[in-house]
Amino acid sequence: MNIDLLNFTILALACFRLTRLIVFDKITEFLRDPFFDEIEEENEEGKIEVYYLPKETAIKKFIGEMLSCYWCTGVWVSAAVVGGYLLVPVVLAPIILVFAVAGLAAIVESIVQLWI
Repeated sequence: MNIDLLNFTILALACFRLTRLIVFDKITEFLRDPFFDEIEEENEEGKIEVYYLPKETAIKKFIGEMLSCYWCTGVWVSAAVVGGYLLVPVVLAPIILVFAVAGLAAIVESIVQLWI
């Protein structure tokens, strides 16, 4: 196994973006919903804040805990992406590249938003 710096960077950016997609993005909320209970509370300013707590059943709680932890999900996403890339690079390389470009674009956008 030999991964050069360019491929390592592409894999890292793809893992970053895919992890954020799974853990935070609205578009994948349907994947997270079965594993969380939604709790609404009113704060001191009268605004409603929503909290997500992992469900209590064993499997749902485990998956909910994992999905609520960016670092935990990132480890499993990284294992899947790198493993898939090593096993079937012809199939996964284009998909990984798309996620890497999206990851870099997200980082650039965050930096630009700091200056605006």
